[in-house]
Amino acid sequence: MIELANHIDGKAQPAASGATLEDIGPATGAVVASIPDSSAEDVDAAVGAARRAFEGPWGRTSTAERADLCDAVADAIEADLDRFAELESLDTGKPIHTARTIDIPRAIANFRFFAGAVRHDQTGAHAMADAINYTVRKPLGVVGLITPWNLPLYLLSWKTAPALATGNTVVAKPSELTPLTASALADVLREVGVPDGVFNVVHGRGVGAGAPLVAHPDVAAISFTGGTATGAHVAATAAGTFKKLSLELGGKNATVVFADADVDAAAAGAARAAFTNTGQVCLCGSRILVQRGVYERFMERFVAAVEAMPQGDPRDAATRVSTVISAAHRDKVASYVALAREEGGTIRFGGGVPDLPPELRGGFYLEPTVVEGLSPGCRTSTEEIFGPVVTVHPFDDEAEALSIANGTRYGLSASVWTSDLTRAHGFAASLKVGMVWVNTWLKRDLRVPFGGTKDSGVGREGGKYSLAFYTEDQNVCIQL
Repeated sequence: MIELANHIDGKAQPAASGATLEDIGPATGAVVASIPDSSAEDVDAAVGAARRAFEGPWGRTSTAERADLCDAVADAIEADLDRFAELESLDTGKPIHTARTIDIPRAIANFRFFAGAVRHDQTGAHAMADAINYTVRKPLGVVGLITPWNLPLYLLSWKTAPALATGNTVVAKPSELTPLTASALADVLREVGVPDGVFNVVHGRGVGAGAPLVAHPDVAAISFTGGTATGAHVAATAAGTFKKLSLELGGKNATVVFADADVDAAAAGAARAAFTNTGQVCLCGSRILVQRGVYERFMERFVAAVEAMPQGDPRDAATRVSTVISAAHRDKVASYVALAREEGGTIRFGGGVPDLPPELRGGFYLEPTVVEGLSPGCRTSTEEIFGPVVTVHPFDDEAEALSIANGTRYGLSASVWTSDLTRAHGFAASLKVGMVWVNTWLKRDLRVPFGGTKDSGVGREGGKYSLAFYTEDQNVCIQL
């Protein structure tokens, strides 16, 4: 069993109380690690270390030095990609294929991208008749990064890279369900020469470690990715201390297929959007809307695509669908399958537990589940399930599709499948979401704004938006 410690001021430290938590591997249900169950005392130590580091030599590093360190981190992770992928798969239960081809490469790309972004950043200058103004970006100080269990290193790197590249120091609180790669990242940062105290990791639960981090008066900003209910508590706590706040929250995203779409491509794309990472991605297309004229043709191809996804041991390179994160989450997702039946839905595919070898029967597996026949406004169709369950709904025209797509409390993303470019532009503009893909899904350019509307979050990150979030603009006016 792996025994993890907090990373505070360059040292491995247990929780001040000595308390620990068990980290359960979703593939088998066995304990894979022991982690500190940290408290406000540990958070205070980490924030103090980060504050001292910011006020010390790190606060005087140049943009070029910090960019070079980010590139060195990317190189180190890339050189150890297989180990990072194995840790991520062990901790999350995601297929090793997904970790090797998506999660870890994306973490590498995040560090490289933001190294380049700060090297090539530019700010404004404004000339007056007798003066000139110029703007500079200044780091905030200590920033708190709270990350979820579904994409542990992927999302931690998405926040850490711009935070460090712009000159801040970090206290990270990863999910207690998936702590392994956060600790591995802390080791890499130390190995490439990031000074002690610049990057700190405090393990533990939200109530013990996350809440004190959000409330700490010396933390200048919080970037949080997680559930909408928790995000509301984060926002309320942070408001009293006037922190900068970025919230990336839940989603109930629509995949909209028009009759003029390439149905084969749409079915394959919808299957990928629904069940990547076993449906545990905030951007997953968990509601599929299909124009009535192609509904049955689409469903035949969609169900065939889902049926063809190999499910099983995440260590098997052929596996594409594996486990959900925990027993509690498995039970929650299963309760929505039962609710779908109660609400009048028909299970077109899945709905149960896959038949697996004995060594995997303690794991948290559910079949990919396709539900049709539900009202678009019912609970199963509008509440975030965050698992391998998708609902499918026919529609007659654009107005009906738009009404269904916008008919939830969430507004994170959508994908639209059509061969009509005019329709694509117009329909995308009418969707109340932060991101729209047309004839694709999850095609990510790291320069573009990432975030949602309504209950899906506050603020944007990515490219210049991340640089702006992790800095304060200062204007200097020079009299000529």
